[in-house]
Amino acid sequence: MSEEQKASESNEDLRLRKIRSFVKREGRMTKGQARAMEQYWPTMGLNHVDGKLDIDAAFGRSAPVVLEIGFGMGKSLVEMAKAEPEKNFIGIEVHGPGVGACLLYAEELEVTNLKVYEHDAVEVLADCIADESLDRVQLYFPDPWHKKRHHKRRIVKEEFIAAIRSKLKVGGWFHMATDWEPYSEHMVEEMNEAPGFANTATDGNFVPRPDFRPLTKFEARGQRLGHGVWDLIYKKVN
Repeated sequence: MSEEQKASESNEDLRLRKIRSFVKREGRMTKGQARAMEQYWPTMGLNHVDGKLDIDAAFGRSAPVVLEIGFGMGKSLVEMAKAEPEKNFIGIEVHGPGVGACLLYAEELEVTNLKVYEHDAVEVLADCIADESLDRVQLYFPDPWHKKRHHKRRIVKEEFIAAIRSKLKVGGWFHMATDWEPYSEHMVEEMNEAPGFANTATDGNFVPRPDFRPLTKFEARGQRLGHGVWDLIYKKVN
């Protein structure tokens, strides 16, 4: 690789790292969450400072890898890992109480195929995840940043999509879900313009909620009130 190419890649990484699609709202951990962090982080926690992750070594096996960005309190992520034991799951979340809650629930369901980062996802992707190592990337209900002046904070944009593409294997899926219709339209616009992806929808731009994505209580309540949720699945084609 030439020095020019290295400089170009370095600049791209820097631009990507400037994205801040979240606000760090660090609430207090419950005693259970704190105990789970102390007890289970040594075996389930992954550290950004450790650099490139050897996924097979971390899980002690070679298996399809699913990575979820921004898992919140981790309930659906843990349930997916429980339902698909043949896959390795990696979660990334910036909020400590959410990470603690995720570990606590994983303990309750006796999930052993899940590991988590407590860090900014953009930096984890850049520094820790090897290219073409992921079979599925999940981004569920990211902050839509409703106000126009905040749209630049939306995580689904050109640089982020390019990073996801580089980490997915050919044939891998990028699965997004949102309950904000204007953001769903933004996602479609950005993804349709991005190279290397094809929309898997057969009717329009959206797909029915796949069986592997659990229905959240919030989502079920929204459905009863007539609120919509939009799922998008794009496949990496090259």
